[in-house]
Amino acid sequence: MRTWRRTGSGADVRICSNLESYECQLLASMIESITEILTERIDSAPRDELSAMTGIATGHTTAPADVTLGRLLPDFHRPDQEPELTAASLSSDLNGGLRSVNEPKIIDAKLEAAATVLDTLPPGGGDIRLTEAEADRWLAALTDVRLALGAMLGIDDQPMRLAPDHPQAAHRDVYDWLSVVQGLLVEALMADEWTQSEWDSVE
Repeated sequence: MRTWRRTGSGADVRICSNLESYECQLLASMIESITEILTERIDSAPRDELSAMTGIATGHTTAPADVTLGRLLPDFHRPDQEPELTAASLSSDLNGGLRSVNEPKIIDAKLEAAATVLDTLPPGGGDIRLTEAEADRWLAALTDVRLALGAMLGIDDQPMRLAPDHPQAAHRDVYDWLSVVQGLLVEALMADEWTQSEWDSVE
């Protein structure tokens, strides 16, 4: 992958890069997996009469049992965030209510971000030209993929290095690659004061 670069100005700004065919296939596969588990989460949500009458979607009231989904859809409140709310029942009720109301909207936003990546990926590799709004959705989708892969690898806040012959070494390499792609994209989005000649000098 080449670095991301910013071109144009105003409404004509585009965030551009180039991906190899295998990079596109890898990213599309991971995005499709995220889409699948999020869609399954929506489909398994309980249905109630109030939701049907008002048209307001409601979701699960309990956190996902799956580790990956749990990383993508964490609880809104943790007791350590507000020490005075330590009762387990209060925390459960609060999280359940917040999750039921907000989880469908959160999943919809994640699916929209995933769809944007799939729609803008060149299937056989090649150039990518994103609007700033599309680039923001790319960032969101890349975050979700990294969260899912991090859950599988057991990555937390501590740095982790794996030996080359470790069974999960290849997955860790993909995680690191995603981190670079995302980091370069953030830099391109934030660098609106850079001139085109400056971007060209770092390619």
